[in-house]
Amino acid sequence: MAFLFVVLGVLAGVHFYLWHRLVRATTRPGAARGRLTFAVAGLFVLVVVTFVAQRVPWLSWLAWPGFMWVAVMFYLFWILLALEVPRAVLAAVLRAREPVPAGGAVLVADAPADPGRRLFIGRATALAAGVGALGTVGYGVTRALGDPVIERASVTLPGLDSRLSGLRFAVVSDIHLGPLTGKAHTERIVRMINGLEADVVAIVGDMVDGTVEALGPLARPLRDLESRYGSYFVTGNHEYYTANGPGEWVEELSDLGVRSLRNERVEIRHQGAVLDLAGVNDVTGTAGGDGPDYAAALGGRDESRPVVLLAHQPVQVAEAARHGVDLQLSGHTHGGQMVPFNLIVPLQQPVVSGLAAVDGVQVYVTRGAGFWGPPVRVGAPPEITLLEIR
Repeated sequence: MAFLFVVLGVLAGVHFYLWHRLVRATTRPGAARGRLTFAVAGLFVLVVVTFVAQRVPWLSWLAWPGFMWVAVMFYLFWILLALEVPRAVLAAVLRAREPVPAGGAVLVADAPADPGRRLFIGRATALAAGVGALGTVGYGVTRALGDPVIERASVTLPGLDSRLSGLRFAVVSDIHLGPLTGKAHTERIVRMINGLEADVVAIVGDMVDGTVEALGPLARPLRDLESRYGSYFVTGNHEYYTANGPGEWVEELSDLGVRSLRNERVEIRHQGAVLDLAGVNDVTGTAGGDGPDYAAALGGRDESRPVVLLAHQPVQVAEAARHGVDLQLSGHTHGGQMVPFNLIVPLQQPVVSGLAAVDGVQVYVTRGAGFWGPPVRVGAPPEITLLEIR
């Protein structure tokens, strides 16, 4: 509950700041300012309702306008904040050119005394921020709704049996089937994965944002996934946010030919050699008794074999290292999805995207093939990875 109030407080503060710079600083007192103030208040309510509407089917139509405003709001805030310094400099220059008021009246610190000049600065700032935010969001929408980028990566595993060299994984995460995606989103991802002709398909969590009843039809193209040794799935945090939990999706995916690795492992036999492919539940399931169990997934195995672990969150590598994992495949971060969130992700996760070594374990983090919240990606295009071990 405390977290909810913090979020509402932040949203209210951001909207007040936008009102101050986009309404109060650009209008004179009167009917126009009143109408614009009402509009900003309405947009604040829209954001709150939008996050609730994700779980209420009959309100799902609010998702598009609501999340689009979230994206525009986000970039308006940061651009306006960046413009505070040049705005203050311009105000100081104009103020210095004004005659000193009779009687030595004190001037407003951040703007010239002349009302016309104050409006000019306010409107120029608002125009620059508006153009910048709309342009950025427009670009981000085209990236989010376009084809994912195919990233190719090669990982060298010390001591790997030469017969396993060249084994290829198609790695995808964060598909986020939901109210803003259609069946075509899944069909495109399946088509692109099949075009890679991978040996193993690994879906590392956050596949859905809703129940099987609501989103089952969107997932059905997954039955067409093609690979030599099968398709595998592990839960992400969003599977635990659905009304019925992850269990129903585990069953649905099984019907579609995708095996869920629920704190367990399978053997991948390739050219006479064996690799262990393990999967653990997301840490979000811990509160409900369905969290990761590394001992169950990795204990008692033949340690001469290499082991690849599917784990939704990169932070799970700390436990993976304690159990001798060679390579961990993860998602969750979206690569930040919208700059500058990529600078915030490291506060929670050890890797934002790409390949890195953490505690002696190689970790590949894919940016995800979908999006969460706003259908916008800036600086982090959607991704499907073809990863080859050597």
